[in-house]
Amino acid sequence: MKGAAVKVAPFLYDSGAGQRYFVVRPLFVKPEPHTLILNEQQLIQGCIRNDEQCQRLLFERFAGKMLTVCLRYAVDTMEAEDILQESFVKVYRHLHQFKFEGSFEGWIRRIVVNTALKHCQKKKIRFDEIKPETSQGGSIEPSAYTHLGESDLMRLISQLPEGYKIVFNLHIIEGYSHEEIAEMLNIKDSTSRSQLVKARRYLQNEILKLQKRVAV
Repeated sequence: MKGAAVKVAPFLYDSGAGQRYFVVRPLFVKPEPHTLILNEQQLIQGCIRNDEQCQRLLFERFAGKMLTVCLRYAVDTMEAEDILQESFVKVYRHLHQFKFEGSFEGWIRRIVVNTALKHCQKKKIRFDEIKPETSQGGSIEPSAYTHLGESDLMRLISQLPEGYKIVFNLHIIEGYSHEEIAEMLNIKDSTSRSQLVKARRYLQNEILKLQKRVAV
């Protein structure tokens, strides 16, 4: 799904404050060619002016990668698309706050992750802590990855229990510290660490099961 081309079916979202945003739902088809060629700054400025063509181009440029992020937190594709759509409404609404410092893609990604977390929080997920003495040995041996492709690994991650999956994604993939995760999820940093241990242990067990099947 990485880098998938996205065609958009538009409709307008009214924020209730007189602003209208170009909102989209992804359909994975070959994109139509565009005559408009803009650099990142021109594209952002066009979106701030509520230029629908610029908003379409911005979505097409980043939606494929961001949908992949959404899928890692969502229970299914429909929820991932809802998160993506809500995220881009926020992107359009807050574009004027981007200072052109650092990565624009990273700025969008943070909005997407935060939106995904809000969806997760609505589910009232429990983050159970385990005792420190039982939290050792949670790492996955490098050899466990030998026969595992990226798509297989991502599938296993998607099957993690919700609490494990959220912490694993935030720490391992997004790069947040346990202290940052604790603040984001309103949990203790020790709870974040224990969830990661459980996630790694779960993945190691599942990977070993796959290897045994291959060996048979």
